[in-house]
Amino acid sequence: MALNPRERTEFVNAYTRVLITAWSSEEFSAKLDSNPREALAESGLEVPAGAQINVVRNVPDNAHDSNLDVQVSLWERGLETGTYEFHIPETPQIDMAELSEGDLDSIAAGVDINCCCCPCCCCT
Repeated sequence: MALNPRERTEFVNAYTRVLITAWSSEEFSAKLDSNPREALAESGLEVPAGAQINVVRNVPDNAHDSNLDVQVSLWERGLETGTYEFHIPETPQIDMAELSEGDLDSIAAGVDINCCCCPCCCCT
């Protein structure tokens, strides 16, 4: 059962809330494993009573490139079969590399960069 554009947007927004909350709250992440129906409902994803829910933490490498499209397909399949699978990848790692002094000077000084094709106050 394919989602219409409004349903897809609602699902994507709710799934995104699930990911962000799971990545930022150990309590929510644990609830997602122990009581996924309740945790998903807190984020706006109502899974029908009696449906099976599988939370996959070890997301296959080939699923990362289009994880959102994969998850939408899994949700649509769940609507048809009653078995829902949610991919919850590990918290993304943020590169904490420091900026160099030169980078900071350029930011603070407002380096002159001509970045558009029309003349305006920022390009002249």
